[in-house]
Amino acid sequence: MSVINVSGLQKHYGTTHVLRGVDFSIEEGECVILLGANGCGKSTLIRCLNGLTKPDEGEIKVNETSLEGLSKKELRNVRRRVGVVFQQFNLVQNVSVFQNVLNGAMGEKRFGLLQTLSPLASDDMRTRAMSCLARVGLEDKAGSNCRQLSGGQQQRVAIARTLMQNADIVIADEPVASLDPKAGGEIMDLLIEVVQEHKLTVLCSLHQLELASAYGDRILGMKAGRIELDEPRTSINIETMRQLYQGDVRVDSQTQQSSVEQAVTAA
Repeated sequence: MSVINVSGLQKHYGTTHVLRGVDFSIEEGECVILLGANGCGKSTLIRCLNGLTKPDEGEIKVNETSLEGLSKKELRNVRRRVGVVFQQFNLVQNVSVFQNVLNGAMGEKRFGLLQTLSPLASDDMRTRAMSCLARVGLEDKAGSNCRQLSGGQQQRVAIARTLMQNADIVIADEPVASLDPKAGGEIMDLLIEVVQEHKLTVLCSLHQLELASAYGDRILGMKAGRIELDEPRTSINIETMRQLYQGDVRVDSQTQQSSVEQAVTAA
């Protein structure tokens, strides 16, 4: 069953045509790597998928629900099932690691913001949060502020927050772009292990061709706002991927405005 269906997606920023008729689907349990040069439209596509940007034309269905015309409440209900891992982590830096993971459960109940505050959280919620931290190897950092952590550790917290969300789908937007190669490889290993354990569906955008060739079931390649490549990972070599990065690229504007508030809302 397809859990993400995209058809005829178009998006403009002023006179710049960023998405030009994007079509693809992702099956339940599939791990898809999204490749493309800066400015090809990847980030705009991801923002459309998680409801942060509205496309000009086309349709997106998530778990068979069209995002078109949904009320804010209905959109929140869809987004509750979609966890997002951002390039810049999108953690609340001045609170504890434990609180950041608790924030992943914010969408579960009415008045979720209050119910996920550490002093008010239920015993069950607190146990779940510690279990998520243990899974990413940071149980001993629960009381630390996020600003005290390395980049790799902060991305582990972001993955733990997504686990706390109980999402069916994970969208990872350049999750290792801010990390050194060693930390980036470790985060990709962890991300793939976690999604396989929980049988999640994943769309992960990357720039690193070596990582793209090592992870995932399928490669989607974008160029100039279009899907130019859609093949099983094992049938594609790095030279084929490298062709996506040749030639002119477009300005993928207004795509780096993700905030902590948006990340929490998406949860």
